[in-house]
Amino acid sequence: MKNIALTHIHEQLGAKMVPYAGFNMPVQYEGVNAEHETVRNGVGVFDVSHMGEFFLKGENALALIQKVTTNDASKIAIGKAQYSCLPNLTGGIVDDLIVYRMAENEYLLVVNASNIEKDWNWISQFNDFGVEMTNASDQYSLFAIQGPKAAEAMQPLTNVDLTNLPFYSFEVGTFAGVDNVIISATGYTGSGGFEIYFKNEDAETIWNKVFEAGKAFDIKPIGLAARDTLRLEMGFCLYGNDIDETTSPLEAGLGWITKFDKEFTNSENLKKEKENGPKRKLIGFELLDRGIPRHGYEIVDANGNVIGHVTSGTQAPSLNKGIGLGYVTTENAKVDTDIFIRIRKNDVPAKIVKTPFYKK
Repeated sequence: MKNIALTHIHEQLGAKMVPYAGFNMPVQYEGVNAEHETVRNGVGVFDVSHMGEFFLKGENALALIQKVTTNDASKIAIGKAQYSCLPNLTGGIVDDLIVYRMAENEYLLVVNASNIEKDWNWISQFNDFGVEMTNASDQYSLFAIQGPKAAEAMQPLTNVDLTNLPFYSFEVGTFAGVDNVIISATGYTGSGGFEIYFKNEDAETIWNKVFEAGKAFDIKPIGLAARDTLRLEMGFCLYGNDIDETTSPLEAGLGWITKFDKEFTNSENLKKEKENGPKRKLIGFELLDRGIPRHGYEIVDANGNVIGHVTSGTQAPSLNKGIGLGYVTTENAKVDTDIFIRIRKNDVPAKIVKTPFYKK
């Protein structure tokens, strides 16, 4: 199992460490609900250095990205980022990722930790464009500094104007005295903030200065468990749960990142699926009675017929109710449809709702 650069610090802080995506990761410190509220109302820091970073350089870098991703990367200006996914050849998703345009012919792809090797091999097989590819995943660390107070707390550490950095934009600047830090207005929590990328050797320096600067704002370290409840309240997909090699982007509600005005891997088949309509859809639901929905639970209709299954579920700390995502047959996917979640042989009533569950 791999360690991230600051494993020793998380252990000193008393984090509960668990194996996650092949890494030894902090899952919680003081408790999920407290950490969740810290991010919703203040500022918290996730060490998500297990994520993967690939740099693609060369005059054909864009052509390669256009071939392997569903979104239209030609629309990304320098200093902007784009959410996208890598489709496979059978209608599913290899991974979801963020594409950053660093310079005219240079891009950074940020991929999920569990898929680093798989994604690298997948993209490499299509690289008949002579693109220079570098897998820098083992050299880079990543902190997600998230919450409504993140910009104010971190501004003294950088020359980048954090308050006016638009969503899905980034700048490369000095942060905590370290040069060439990628400061990105992205995140997975729905509460604002930044993600910062830097070399492993600077991790401890930056971590200490972040917590020094954030002291007046009651900044806290946050684990992966709260990251999961925060993203689920926003209805964001988690690879391996809500999307995988068997789910199409159209089923998953990712039609908005699937652009058919260009050709990409398996685009013809996905286009046909769009024309015919997917047979199932990813929906959000809220429980109407007490209970906690979990991954794999059956979703049934009023007659007890199984119409789908839960992919992610939790007791939402900000809402104090059970919420989840799941796939159901398209005819049962309309908002406000009454459904039931089968929790230990009990069919608990629920309703299909629009995501995000959490509205600011």
